[in-house]
Amino acid sequence: MTTIDLNSDLGEGFGPWGMGDDAQMLSIVTSANIACGGHASDPETMYSTLKLARDNGVNVGAHPGFNDHLGFGRRVIPMSPSEISRMCAAQIGALIGMAAQVDIPITYVKPHGALGNLAARDRKVADAIVTAVQRIDPKLAVLAISGTQSEHAARAVGLPVFSEIFADRGYLSSGQLVPRDQDGAMIHDAAVAAERLIEFLDSGLMPVVDGNPIKLAAQSICVHGDSPGAVRMTREIRERLTAHGVEILSFLSS
Repeated sequence: MTTIDLNSDLGEGFGPWGMGDDAQMLSIVTSANIACGGHASDPETMYSTLKLARDNGVNVGAHPGFNDHLGFGRRVIPMSPSEISRMCAAQIGALIGMAAQVDIPITYVKPHGALGNLAARDRKVADAIVTAVQRIDPKLAVLAISGTQSEHAARAVGLPVFSEIFADRGYLSSGQLVPRDQDGAMIHDAAVAAERLIEFLDSGLMPVVDGNPIKLAAQSICVHGDSPGAVRMTREIRERLTAHGVEILSFLSS
């Protein structure tokens, strides 16, 4: 039987401001990428999201991003690779510390937004993030965009690495995501997203906006928790994949 993990970016509120429906999403997904103070979140948001993840038996990873609350981490902030490495270390460490308060382990790291996209194409940035992860705990896995520099950098130093595809994002022939300000960047129709995923799992080929489908490998599927209709899309994807004979299971269990 084919198995696949279902992950989402969660815990992305700040103070009294909420983002998405974390409680509902954590009843559907098998892995949660939890913001750790860079692009979003604060100690109480981290704490409450981690508790929800623990209570739902969801695998948890750190989701570091550029320190850019105003831009939600979707703008590149000019930094050297060494500065990026230290920024990630601080954020990952913060989430590990908070996770200890609710007795749940942090098992992987997935860079957020502009940082993740930059690492996907820039090996120096990917290496900087991998260095931070490795120095904190070489048993921590990296969840990387399939076929990109992030994946290659993690494999090169022997870190556990799992690859992901995106349910709600369009792809370029390079394997990178279509920038959000371009046509085809987002997929809002749950039925379309689910059908594309079924075709991918059957063929290993991902449609792209600028050419023929490309071959990718993946152990996880991401649905963005802040997108409109995220809960409905994630639930429909899970139901459609299950009906197709796919088992939804954390990538650390597969």
